[in-house]
Amino acid sequence: MEFALAYPAKPDAWKDVVVAEDHGFSACWFYDSQMLYSDVYVCMAMAAERTKKITLATGVAIPSNRIAPVTAHSIATINQLAPGRTILGVGTGFTGRNTMGLPPVPLSTMRDYITMCRALLRGEEVLYREGARERQIRFLHQTHGYINLKEQIPIYMAANGPKALELTGELCDGLFTTMADPDAMKKNLATVAKGAAKAGRGNQKLPVIMLATGCVLRPGESVTAPRVVQRIGPFALVTLHALWERSTVAADLPPALRDLYTRYETDYIPTMKTPKDRLYLEMHEGHLIYMRPGEERFVNETLVRGFSLTGSGEEIIAHLKALEAAGVTQVALQVVTEGREMIEEFSREVIAKY
Repeated sequence: MEFALAYPAKPDAWKDVVVAEDHGFSACWFYDSQMLYSDVYVCMAMAAERTKKITLATGVAIPSNRIAPVTAHSIATINQLAPGRTILGVGTGFTGRNTMGLPPVPLSTMRDYITMCRALLRGEEVLYREGARERQIRFLHQTHGYINLKEQIPIYMAANGPKALELTGELCDGLFTTMADPDAMKKNLATVAKGAAKAGRGNQKLPVIMLATGCVLRPGESVTAPRVVQRIGPFALVTLHALWERSTVAADLPPALRDLYTRYETDYIPTMKTPKDRLYLEMHEGHLIYMRPGEERFVNETLVRGFSLTGSGEEIIAHLKALEAAGVTQVALQVVTEGREMIEEFSREVIAKY
């Protein structure tokens, strides 16, 4: 099992990335959500200039945010700064789309986008379409120090629903997915394998990155202690936001979490001030960064245990071992608050003892 950070893109994120590199973390995934965070490639560049070995990845880039040639050249520029330690993560969009009141990008668009990015990153010439126009394009200065195509840039896809999982197996080099229990993870990876077989990729096992967060409990500390709620809450509450959006991220949640959402829908959503037709503007405020006033009361034991890696170091390790047996190869821990404390805590109590 490898360990990574996941970060809402911010220019000073490099400070935590440097600490993580020194504490056994092998990668950092930067979120691409233009209405919430900073520009993802600027933040990756800042980290690339200050690190030596940690892998830097988009977690994940969304097709509607940038045309494929721009995404390919952006990640290839990061690869110039951090040769051979760059990953292009792509996805149909959660908050990058939801915060504008838009649905996920269609998988047919995703397919074309991945195919074009892959070809461009191989230095190939591709057909680019703009309305009725069709033009052949390629990167013109591939060896002049502007971009790096020499070291391969893998493409991973964020997927949770069955069709997206199958497409990942068919086209991509790895899977970026949200936290699930081992049985659900095995089911999802079987769908990825189905896509790989369909594409003639045999029994190739892809790297599987699971997005999570967590808190190593101190002796006598409960899972709903104030420190834990502050650490876990901004990440765990996304589950309820996803249920409101009817997102595939929340498709397989257990009944207990759905019951919690019913209470959230009844007791909290009516208190929002934004008109109903623009409620998405308020629903995702603070997303993965902070809790809005009143949301903390929904961070109960069910939510903490079901949507985070929280417990003693030994309990977290046991949970990770089960996930590793199910096929997870890397866990990406979302940094919410007290980033350095969280990094050092997991390094000491989990990574060092794994």
